[in-house]
Amino acid sequence: MAISAQDVNNLRKQTGAGMMDCKKALTEANGDFDEAVAILRKKGQKVAAKRADRGTTEGRVFVQTVEGGAYLLSLGCETDFVAKNDGFIELGESFLKAAVDNGVASKEELLEKEIAGQKVADVVTENIGKIGEKIDITSVVKMEGEQVVPYVHSNAKLGVLVALKGTNGKDCTDIGKDVAMQIAAMNPIALDKSGIDQSVIDREIEVGMDQARQEGKPEAMLEKIAQGKLNKFFAENTLLSQKFVKDNKKSITQVLDEVEKGLTVTEFQRVTLG
Repeated sequence: MAISAQDVNNLRKQTGAGMMDCKKALTEANGDFDEAVAILRKKGQKVAAKRADRGTTEGRVFVQTVEGGAYLLSLGCETDFVAKNDGFIELGESFLKAAVDNGVASKEELLEKEIAGQKVADVVTENIGKIGEKIDITSVVKMEGEQVVPYVHSNAKLGVLVALKGTNGKDCTDIGKDVAMQIAAMNPIALDKSGIDQSVIDREIEVGMDQARQEGKPEAMLEKIAQGKLNKFFAENTLLSQKFVKDNKKSITQVLDEVEKGLTVTEFQRVTLG
């Protein structure tokens, strides 16, 4: 049967698929609109299966503050070209909205929620078919706190959430962004030394003792030397002890305390694509 341009356009508007894909689907479905939609969805499933092992090193990070917290979502894709596409950006924003609206705190939760009556997991699959490359919701973060400050790096591939405590009702957005940029640049592994796994501490002590031994230091001094190296490791790799990148004479703890006595960070999350 003849497929009209109007039919093709209507299917394109509903599914977001390309004009030629819509025309092929309608032809295969003998003009049955619902069947054509099903065909396009199956195409997405086939493309998704073929590209399942592809990496999603490109993409974008999306953030939104809400009362009492903030959300961060990262949406990965295969190419920079797709990451910059308006449709991809709108898709990421719709996923973030679904996360906020439903109060979800993980990717697994979000995939089970719905957008316009359709599971988010199915929306992802359909869009793989439309775009022709793998896309993946790689992270969903929900953070609560006295004040949560978000930051997205200029390339949109790296995002940070920082939870502050001790604001005393003061707007601490500026210092929060400075700390978030510190986290983006310096990539601390924990808030303070109490957040570092004991296995990491044991490894650092072992490495420190071995280095001192190779340098010919007395056996009786090895543990003390290793402890000194461990303290340096803490200072360089835990956020509150790190030197502030904008003023390396001060630690993050000191900078926060200067803004507001007792101000501190209770939690942070750093998400990056690639």
